[in-house]
Amino acid sequence: MRRVFFILIVLFVGLQPSTRADEGMWLPLLVERLNYVDMQKMGLQLTSEEIYSVNHSSLKDAIAIFGRGCTSELISGQGLLLTNHHCGYSRIQAHSSVEHDYLTDGFWAETMEDELPNPGLTATFLIRIEDVTNNILSQLNDGMTEVQRAKKVEEVASAIETKAEKETHYNASVRSFFEGNEYYLFVYETFKDIRLVGAPPSSIGKFGADTDNWMWPRHTGDFSIFRVYTDKEGNPAEYSEDNIPMKPRHYLPVSIAGVEKGDFSMILGYPGSTERYLTSYGVQLALDVHNQTVVDIRDKKLKIMMEDMQADPEVRIQYASKYARTANYWKYYIGQTKGLKRLKVYDKKLALENQFTDWVNADPGRKDKYGESLKYIEEAYKTISKYEKLSVYFSEAIRRGSEILDYSSSFSNLKKELEEKEPDQTKVDKMIASLKERKAGYFKDYNAPTDQKLLAAMLEMFYKNVSTDQQPEFLREIAKKYKEDFNAFSQMVFEKSYFTNPQRVDELLDKPSVKKIEKDPAYATAKAFYNYYYENVQPVLREAYPLLGKGNRLFVSGLREMQPNKKFYPDANSTMRLSYGEVLDYYPADAVHFDYFTTMKGIMEKEDPDNWEFVVPEKLKELYEKKDFGRYGDGDVMKVCFLTNHDITGGNSGSPVINGNGELIGLAFDGNWEAMSGDIVFEPEIQRTINVDIRYVLFIIDKYAGATRLIDEMTIVDNHPKPKPKNEVVREMESMEHSVER
Repeated sequence: MRRVFFILIVLFVGLQPSTRADEGMWLPLLVERLNYVDMQKMGLQLTSEEIYSVNHSSLKDAIAIFGRGCTSELISGQGLLLTNHHCGYSRIQAHSSVEHDYLTDGFWAETMEDELPNPGLTATFLIRIEDVTNNILSQLNDGMTEVQRAKKVEEVASAIETKAEKETHYNASVRSFFEGNEYYLFVYETFKDIRLVGAPPSSIGKFGADTDNWMWPRHTGDFSIFRVYTDKEGNPAEYSEDNIPMKPRHYLPVSIAGVEKGDFSMILGYPGSTERYLTSYGVQLALDVHNQTVVDIRDKKLKIMMEDMQADPEVRIQYASKYARTANYWKYYIGQTKGLKRLKVYDKKLALENQFTDWVNADPGRKDKYGESLKYIEEAYKTISKYEKLSVYFSEAIRRGSEILDYSSSFSNLKKELEEKEPDQTKVDKMIASLKERKAGYFKDYNAPTDQKLLAAMLEMFYKNVSTDQQPEFLREIAKKYKEDFNAFSQMVFEKSYFTNPQRVDELLDKPSVKKIEKDPAYATAKAFYNYYYENVQPVLREAYPLLGKGNRLFVSGLREMQPNKKFYPDANSTMRLSYGEVLDYYPADAVHFDYFTTMKGIMEKEDPDNWEFVVPEKLKELYEKKDFGRYGDGDVMKVCFLTNHDITGGNSGSPVINGNGELIGLAFDGNWEAMSGDIVFEPEIQRTINVDIRYVLFIIDKYAGATRLIDEMTIVDNHPKPKPKNEVVREMESMEHSVER
């Protein structure tokens, strides 16, 4: 009998299947109520107050929005800020030149005085979150149109934000959740003096580049280091030599104990956008039109940029960041389409909608409240689908295509003021000063011959792929005039435009006139597309999207009512979220297994001196051959990256991976290829987060770069006992059994 009892214990405790990821990007404010017990069971040693607190130091105080699209974390008491290499890439590029090529060689400030300022870069920390749902919903009623509703929400939210900011230097934002069914206030503190401290060469920080992007196994040291500076009172301030390093409320200790399969871990960060409540109509639109259109346009842009980058070192530096931004979601949409098809996401969404419809129709009250929700969504998508290809082309080929179009359109306000009967000269002078200030930064990373090729290619693609009845008349006219030779048209634009080089821009701004701007061929081209879209397309979509919003709001509200025992989480919207799970391997396909970590051996196996994506620095090879890993290796093995089953998305790049003791063990930087549909549907069996091991980060800083002053700033931890492996638990149970029997 005792033997049966102990076998049952062993089976339950020691041999239970690996813990599955807790799907969801959870608001830290609600963790205590919704997630804390589950997190404790998995290995969390902190209190909920140590994760999120308004009155006391907590993990949230160490996490910052980095710039406008990544996450970062404080790792020292002197404001040292860690994020991904690809998050800091544009700043590294901005400081680079042919003479000082930090992209190729890396950068390490030897002293604080050598740390480089970055105008416009910010680090934004969360002060508090408040549920203001009742404040807003109490001001709304079912008799309002969607436009009226939106105006009232904006009015009430603005008042809440103003009150939160009053007599502080904070900035506040009220955000919508669950498609407008809930609202929360976020109060932030934004620091404006952020300096570059260190970055590995791209051969480490971007090892594998486009080929390995979104892929596992991965061997990328994807990190860069900055520092937050404040005024002498510790407040946010613009750059000044008198500023001092930040003294944070909290920073993360760094663990070099390493990770094992099954270890509890969590991620705090700022995921950008998910669409987990997207209906089958939205999935169909992604599959039929949106994704492939983005891929086709970006593929063309990438080929043009790469050709010129490979031909000229200066162009390579100028376009490095632009290329990386374009390539990232080019590959993402390829993977997402494959994932949506392979995982039959459309069918799953449709099945849920059919279940929802049956539930609604089973009760007159529910039918009256939710009966039209899916019909609203269907009707809205009929309109949206009609213009989707045009909308993508306008966004990708015109607004984000040739830079000369977007740049020339920035002169519209100056032209508008000059058109006044009595132009305000003070306004004119301020506009001219602003345009001149922007000019230097713009042309530093601009190559006119490359942009000329992009203009020709984008116009040709627009002309050939967008329905004729959805094209500006201007495009059809130039196609006729130039016999569909868009290269010839583009050449004319770049020969005659003021916007091709700084000297010609100065010539325009020294004697600006409406005629000069209006007749400029680049400006005229941009104006034709912008006017067509905003006058003919946007008004139609302005009717469709409120209808879609209403349908989505009712649908999500109904889903939550239909499944009262389910813990729902809101879609990501660039607000702080917590995701938790464990270190875990996975099986991406039949008979295929991926381990949960990679090592430097894989770097050497991938090395290809003739391929810029897989070049390995000589010093890194020397350290590997000598097994000179310092205290960061596992004996003669140096681990590089590891996998977790966290639920994250874009914006989480640079997020800290934190163990159960609140210590930093890695940086999240990517998702896996097999789960690229993850923004729409979470697949726990295959969805993984790719993280760079913090020990590899420290190894590069210390042994490769020799930047030991940075290591000395950190609080390094290596004294926590590791959880016992499951087989050891089994052996202990067997020992207990024998002891009892004796």
